[in-house]
Amino acid sequence: MKLATFVPHGSDTVHAGEVSGHSVTAFADGTTVLDKLATGDLTPARGESWPLSDVRLLAPVQRPRAIFGIGLNYADHAAETGRERPDAPMVFQKQPAASAPPGGPVRLPEVVRRLDYEGELAIVMGAGFTVAGFAVADDVTARDLQRREPQWTRAKGADTFCPWGPWVTTADEVGDPASLMLRTWVNGELRQESSTANLIFGVEELVRFLAEVITLEPGDLILTGTPSGVGFAMDPPRFLEPRDTVRIEIDRLGAIEHEVVSA
Repeated sequence: MKLATFVPHGSDTVHAGEVSGHSVTAFADGTTVLDKLATGDLTPARGESWPLSDVRLLAPVQRPRAIFGIGLNYADHAAETGRERPDAPMVFQKQPAASAPPGGPVRLPEVVRRLDYEGELAIVMGAGFTVAGFAVADDVTARDLQRREPQWTRAKGADTFCPWGPWVTTADEVGDPASLMLRTWVNGELRQESSTANLIFGVEELVRFLAEVITLEPGDLILTGTPSGVGFAMDPPRFLEPRDTVRIEIDRLGAIEHEVVSA
């Protein structure tokens, strides 16, 4: 099942529903995506339907309780940064306000001069430490703040620095999360192309590692890391500017595409 949160064009009403093909059908009883994640209920939606072209997709869970990021979780990305492969997951957090719709926009703060993209597989948690599903995410990063500040809260957690979606594809539909191709384009140029088979720490390992000390709740996100091809590692580095468009696509999960705008 593909779980989406959306607003029909010409309306201000937010709905949750099920995406099937090129349409989305609302849950008739007011059920939210978070409700579905918490209960594991996969009863099909039976409310009103719209073509996907007639709705605006929001972040599936608009304000997740927690967004965890994992650093250097692809060996090729560790290599392009000049860092050693980590012995254990490197965990940081993005703020709930970083969550943004799959279509963005991502706002570039005035203080940031080196904005970068990171296409990533996002784990979406269910109840009882279970993985409810997966989504596509951009772990947007201010490289200048990341380099000069000893922690990454501002560099990674700024408002709108986590566009994700386009929906949550439930785990039963995804199958093996370690066999998904991930690709990132900037203004139509392919920058990243890799498989989740290349993750250093896989989905189960990451969930176990966090669960050793943290209660994971339905709707929490775990961004699993990015492969090589980020802007700052290019020669010369190429950072995002206003009006740039980033598209990230993962097999079986769909794609997100967002623009960068001035704050």
